[in-house]
Amino acid sequence: MTDYTIIEEIRSRKVFDSRGNPTVEVEIYTRGGGIGRVSAPAGASTGRWEAIAYPPGGVDEALKLLREEIAPKLIGMDAEKQEEIDNMLREIDGTQRFSRIGGNTAYAISIATALAAASSYDLPLFMYIGGRNARYLPYPVGNILGGGKHAGVGCPDIQEFLSIPLGAKSFLEAAQANILAHKNLRKILEREGVPFFGGKGDEGAWAPAVSDEKAFEYVAEAVERASDEVGFEVRFGIDVAASSFWREDEGVYFYRHGEKKLTTGEQIDFIMDKVRSYKLVYVEDPLHEEDFEGFRELTSKVRGCFIVGDDLFVTNIERLRKGVELGAANALIIKPNQVGTLSDTIATVEYAHENLYTTIFSHRSGETEIAVLSHLAVGLRCPFVKLGVVGGERIAKVNELLRIEDHLGSEARMARIRFR
Repeated sequence: MTDYTIIEEIRSRKVFDSRGNPTVEVEIYTRGGGIGRVSAPAGASTGRWEAIAYPPGGVDEALKLLREEIAPKLIGMDAEKQEEIDNMLREIDGTQRFSRIGGNTAYAISIATALAAASSYDLPLFMYIGGRNARYLPYPVGNILGGGKHAGVGCPDIQEFLSIPLGAKSFLEAAQANILAHKNLRKILEREGVPFFGGKGDEGAWAPAVSDEKAFEYVAEAVERASDEVGFEVRFGIDVAASSFWREDEGVYFYRHGEKKLTTGEQIDFIMDKVRSYKLVYVEDPLHEEDFEGFRELTSKVRGCFIVGDDLFVTNIERLRKGVELGAANALIIKPNQVGTLSDTIATVEYAHENLYTTIFSHRSGETEIAVLSHLAVGLRCPFVKLGVVGGERIAKVNELLRIEDHLGSEARMARIRFR
């Protein structure tokens, strides 16, 4: 045993995410010269059971706690002992959802610790986490048309319309296909005279003032064109984010466009119709975050499509266990700051894979330029990664995956995709 990975210094500061909102950044230094720097992202469409992002005093209070209470306990600990670090964070916090120190604080410390340990051994993070098995590149899930909480008034109710290049033989091919679909969509919107002024939502997707029905038509054409141009299959997916327009008091999903109200059964029928009509391969959060039974019914009725839980599971292994028991969904989003620590994230991913649930490592709508999620997606062998398609904080992750692919060289492979 060496002392290379002993934590020697911790720095923290306030920085800003892609929306211009303040967030926490942490730097951890080890005796062996390792450095790990991580800034925490933030979601707009958040699940009820996610970790609490910050304590009541916000980022300033989180930084105060970090400097005065957390850092003194971390210094002298071994960055290679990830579980010990993460358990210490939970002990200091003392709550189920990091409401005292903040889930984003825990996230930044936990991931920065892993980065510092990897850096101490001069290893890229993906290899430090995944070893020699970390040679599979995920397929990028690209948001090309946005609505819901990621866009403005008049945009679709459905939050994301997605391009998924399943036929790509390399990550480079896949990234190029998503960029092409994004560019094609702009041409289609301009051809149709859609008012959008070149505007984009939080994740870089076009944010036009169109109905959901028109959005389906335009994105289907953009994806089909991309498939024809690249010579391999580019598929269509959606993130409904149904919790954002579920009216619990009425028991309906309210679509602003057309002022349409759908019961749970009608919502399931609506989703199934879209899966059939547009050959959707991916449907995220089609029902609200407490409807395990609705997810179970929909999952049992569709084939060849990933039914993905995000708000339903919030990267929480206990909620995933309930889903596995019921057969609710067959895939889930992985966002470490939903649960707070790398150890908890790894446990959820491993349990998902043991039970044949497909994992999609995901960005947040409020991102920073830090590209750590690219390494985590490869290191944890997630078959898909949601990154966005354009925008500096999104392209940073895309480009880092291209560097990982180049680093792996002839050993690089695209992930193996299996439908349940």
